Amino acid sequence: MLSNTSNIALLVVVVAMSISMALIPLMIRLAPVLGMMDKPDPRKVHAVPIPRVGGVGIVLGALLPLAFWLPWNDLTLSYLMGSVVLLIFGIWDDIKQLGHYVKFVGQFIAVLMVVYHGDLYISYLPFMGKEPIDDAVGRIFTVIAMVGVINAINHSDGLDGLAGGESLLSLGGIAYLAGQADDTVVTMIALAAMGGVFGFLRFNSHPARVFMGDGGSQFLGFTLAFLVAYLAKVSNPALSPALPALLLGLPVVDILSVLVRRLRGGMNLFKATKNHVHHRLLELGFYHYESVMVIYSVQVALVVGGVLMPYESDALIIGFYVLVCSTLFVGLKLAEDRSWKAHQGKGETLLGRLVGGFNADSSLMAFNYGLMQMLLSVFLFAGAVLVVDVPGDVSLAAAVLFVALLLRLWLGHRVWFLFLRLILFVAVAFAAYLLEFYPPTGWDGFSPAYHWSLGILAVAVVLAVRFSDGEFFRATPLDYLLLLIVVIFALASEFGYADSSTITMILQLIVLFYGVEVTLKHMRSRKNTFTIAALVSLGVLVVRGLLFQ
Repeated sequence: MLSNTSNIALLVVVVAMSISMALIPLMIRLAPVLGMMDKPDPRKVHAVPIPRVGGVGIVLGALLPLAFWLPWNDLTLSYLMGSVVLLIFGIWDDIKQLGHYVKFVGQFIAVLMVVYHGDLYISYLPFMGKEPIDDAVGRIFTVIAMVGVINAINHSDGLDGLAGGESLLSLGGIAYLAGQADDTVVTMIALAAMGGVFGFLRFNSHPARVFMGDGGSQFLGFTLAFLVAYLAKVSNPALSPALPALLLGLPVVDILSVLVRRLRGGMNLFKATKNHVHHRLLELGFYHYESVMVIYSVQVALVVGGVLMPYESDALIIGFYVLVCSTLFVGLKLAEDRSWKAHQGKGETLLGRLVGGFNADSSLMAFNYGLMQMLLSVFLFAGAVLVVDVPGDVSLAAAVLFVALLLRLWLGHRVWFLFLRLILFVAVAFAAYLLEFYPPTGWDGFSPAYHWSLGILAVAVVLAVRFSDGEFFRATPLDYLLLLIVVIFALASEFGYADSSTITMILQLIVLFYGVEVTLKHMRSRKNTFTIAALVSLGVLVVRGLLFQ
């Protein structure tokens, strides 16, 4: 069995991402049949109907591994059941277009389960010193605050990749602080949600092939609200009561500003309008991807501030929050008052040229795809044959995947429910996990060649993404988000804020999963070098882990 909690948490995020990436393509095909299509209207920015089924992948991707690995008690069960309730109400809304009041019913059911059955509620508020507030007041405040966060994330879901990216950054900050407090529950839930979101963002970056819908955005808001409350109440009560403001970031102040503008205009508070930050950036002439990148950058500043100032005074934390947010809103107001427009009188910007795609040279790219298949195949063999040990958990999972992959290669689409993408992602993740945490004897001799191979694979992936034909692999705000994450991880490792082996593992997985995705897209036959290598490596893991222990 896996004994290291951090190793289990790493498996949770990998499995969650794999399930999410496998389910979403299936749900995209089912969306028209289910009636889960988001049709254009004057308030929205898309011009054609888009499936809004991504939330199913996010939620099931996160909850399935949690149901297996998360310690169960009244509180965690309340969270899991609340998540299921929100998914059901979210799917219902994505099909039937429920009113706000019906959605509030689902939100309150989920939150009340956590607060009253799970007994999770806030005891300390900013600027109120060390005296805890009355329990009844704390419960009511927590219910209102959690419902507010759910709606903040729900309403931030207005551009491709926006709500998912913002949530991902907040979850990362929460996971880091939970790791510092040795809290397994928060770490695993945050990482599982991150895995689900990563899988979704693969299909949601502009131009999106799928939206998360209310099923996904409400789950993310609920999860973030649950985690910050758990972090402050259970994991580490020494944290500043004002810290949730930074960890939740821009969506909270965005929805508050929208409500203020609606009140001033005498409008219905619950009627959707185009007053959010992303709408205002678009009105100023920013391109879609530029608007998302601006908001990502503000969210990074807030979350990183929270990670670096967890024990500072409430005044300092709220002051920093107000400074960052007011800089954004003052800038927007000044630009709007002066009728300033981005790109006015200019041609395509440097950023636009970098984001745009180019046509591929077929012979060069054919060689590149072949190289990627070979490197991935060698990597799979190394992860199965060279490592010093194969834990029983991994071997048992490999047995299930071996049978599934064998059937998929033999019967093809007749067993469509055995997702090839999911099987291959997990197989590659197992290889990376074993090479990192169970390295071969004399690894110092293998290590340079291994890292050079990963470097070559990374270059091949970049070339494939950069020069891919059509829109499927065009560079997007997701790539910018990944770049931000890589830089943050690198700095965290450099200054001793995070474990270097875990960071190395995460960076490897980013490269490997992109490599698998490119290889799958250009796979001419399901029986090829890469899929056969995956089948053999899974078989080796089964033999080594179950038969020779």
